Amino acid sequence: MSFFGYIFQDWKANRGNVKGRLVMPMFRLVNAINRYTFTKIIFFPYLMFYRFFVEWHLGVELPRKLIIGRNFIFYHGQGLVVNNKAVIGDNCILRNGVSIGNKKLADGSYSRCPRLGNNVDVGANACIIGDITIGNNVSIGAGAVVVKSLPDNCIAVGNPARILENKKVAQALTDDI
Repeated sequence: MSFFGYIFQDWKANRGNVKGRLVMPMFRLVNAINRYTFTKIIFFPYLMFYRFFVEWHLGVELPRKLIIGRNFIFYHGQGLVVNNKAVIGDNCILRNGVSIGNKKLADGSYSRCPRLGNNVDVGANACIIGDITIGNNVSIGAGAVVVKSLPDNCIAVGNPARILENKKVAQALTDDI
């Protein structure tokens, strides 16, 4: 997808979310600049501006190397921290205080970062840590600590996160009522 395609989709997805509409075009631009050494040299002042303004002033830590799919939404982005090696799929929603990153292993090295599928909805203050995969169409509750992979179509809550129910089963039960 083109640079402008991502910007227009993010703009539409973050309707009514001023902070999201401000940060996402800046993130997409810094992400595009990061692709080539030449552009990193030319736009170095912008890279520094992004770092100071978005990450330090606004409290939204979306590193320039991060891979995010289309239609990304974040609500109340204060305290949002995402590791630069994480991968976030299409149509994902993150809320305030969410942390996504690696963990330090017993041998002193660090694990790989989480990979989020498409249509993942992460509640406020949730932590997703380690070399795990979050499936498609997953909802993670507020304050959940996810340290194990989650399958598609589930709801996870708690510390440590446990699968509450399968979304398809829950939908079938409510349809019977």
